[in-house]
Amino acid sequence: MRIALGVEYDGTDFLGWQRLDRGRTVQGVLEQALSFVAATPVPVTCAGRTDAGVHARCQVVHFDAPVERSDRGWLLGTNSRLPDDVCVRWLQRMPGDFHARFSARARRYRYTLLNRAVRPALDARYVAWERQPLDVARMQRAALHLLGEHDFNAFRTVACQAPNPVRTVHALDVTRDGDYVHFEIQANAFLHHMVRNVVGSLLPVGLGEREPGWVGEVLAGRDRNLAGPTAPSQGLTFLYPLYPAEWALPAEVTL
Repeated sequence: MRIALGVEYDGTDFLGWQRLDRGRTVQGVLEQALSFVAATPVPVTCAGRTDAGVHARCQVVHFDAPVERSDRGWLLGTNSRLPDDVCVRWLQRMPGDFHARFSARARRYRYTLLNRAVRPALDARYVAWERQPLDVARMQRAALHLLGEHDFNAFRTVACQAPNPVRTVHALDVTRDGDYVHFEIQANAFLHHMVRNVVGSLLPVGLGEREPGWVGEVLAGRDRNLAGPTAPSQGLTFLYPLYPAEWALPAEVTL
C-alpha cells in the first residue's frame, strides 16, 4: 500500500531534507518514526528537497507501507516519535503509481523578509531582515522578467546537479504587509537555490541600486556571477507541491 503524507517542519535545526550519513535531517527523523511504527525500515520520497534552514508548510511525501496499520495508527504513532519541529499533518492511501515528486505539476514557495530599521526577535527563525526601505513596486516590475519558460542558469548554485536549467515560472508576486515583504513564487520545478537567488537579485532593485530591467539582463546572461547574492535560508518556506485533481489529495495541494 502506497501512502502519502503532508509534512510540516521548522528547518532551523536541520541540515536540510535529505538523509545524510551524519547530522540531523528531516528525512532521517521521519524515516526513524515511520520505521518505529512499522517495526521495519521505511524509506520515504518527497516532492522537493529543501536545504538547511529552510522550512515547509506542507511537504508531500510517499512511502510503501511494509505492514498493515490503521490510518490512525500511522498518523498518531509517527507523530508520537517525531521531534517537536516536525509533524505529519495528514495521511492518505494512494494508488501504486502515485509519486510524490514525479506526479507533482508545480511547487510553491514563499520568502519572507522583515523590512524595518531593527532586527527581528520573535520571528528571527522564520524571516530574513533588510534594514533599508524596499520599493515593492520596483521589485514587482523586475519580477515580471522571470515569468514563463526560461533558462535559469543565472539563478542556480554552481553545485546544482540538474542537467537542464530550463524551468517555467507560473507566478512571482512581491507584496508588502506592514513591515513584512513577501516573495511568493510558483513554478513547475526549481533549481538548487533558485528561489533564494531570485530574491537576492530582486533586493538590489528594491533598494534602488539596480533598475528593474537589470533582472532581465541577468536572466539572459545565464551567468550566476551576474546575479545578486543568495538570500539567507531562514526566510524561505516550501508552501506545497501541486497535483492534478485526479489524485484526490487535500485541496491545498491540488491544482
